[in-house]
Amino acid sequence: MAKTTPELEALLMQRSLTDAQLLAAAETAADYRILPHATVIKIGGQSVIDRGRAAVYPLVDEIVAARKDHKMLIGTGAGTRARHLYSIAAGLNLPAGVLSQLGASVADQNAAMLGQLLTKHGIPVVEGAGMSTLPLSLAEVNAAVFSGMPPYKLWMRPAAEGVIPPYRTDAGCFLLAEQFGCKAMIFVKDEQGLYSANPKTSSNATFIPKISVDEMKAAGLQDSILEFPVLDLLKEARHVREVQIINGLVPGNLTRALAGEHVGTIITAN
Repeated sequence: MAKTTPELEALLMQRSLTDAQLLAAAETAADYRILPHATVIKIGGQSVIDRGRAAVYPLVDEIVAARKDHKMLIGTGAGTRARHLYSIAAGLNLPAGVLSQLGASVADQNAAMLGQLLTKHGIPVVEGAGMSTLPLSLAEVNAAVFSGMPPYKLWMRPAAEGVIPPYRTDAGCFLLAEQFGCKAMIFVKDEQGLYSANPKTSSNATFIPKISVDEMKAAGLQDSILEFPVLDLLKEARHVREVQIINGLVPGNLTRALAGEHVGTIITAN
């Protein structure tokens, strides 16, 4: 039986926030999905936006057409320019928090460019405190653009090795989808989905249409298509229990994925 509000409040007032009984009581509280009808779409920086007009314009057309039937939160990756900045900053022995800010600046630039292409359709770019306007944007135009980098900045948790920020734009977009209780999370990349090896360098790579987090880790594929922390976030998620990776360079893939078709690779929590 779920704890009543007074019982949970009493535990919160009396116990440590890491107390086992308090955590168990909080766990029984019902979840509330803030934007249950929205889909988060992450547009890859290096895989899509860096390719310029040939890759971006068709996606813009799909987004504009799809908003008639779907509510979309469109996050942007950082891409090649962020990698260049990471290289310089790491060579200067700067910490992960500084690299996080640099990566965020590039994701912001990509959001600004994508936003300009969607401006005439009334689709805004939101950031920071502007996230509070998301419900209005979704109600009025069914879409909004945001920068995919999570706003940790100097508070970025360092990786076990090196100074590259472990929580980047894949993680940022997934966290937004999970915290808002969105119905789906789609990653738009430049490959069909997950393969047994890097298809760009291995001729023996085989396509994997569906796989679980545990199966990916067992096969050593945990860092092959998404940022490594995303798999752990997915495993622990309450609302978004699977993610879909599609090839955004193939016209129609995004539209099909939004419609619920099994396009590309689906990674499940279980």
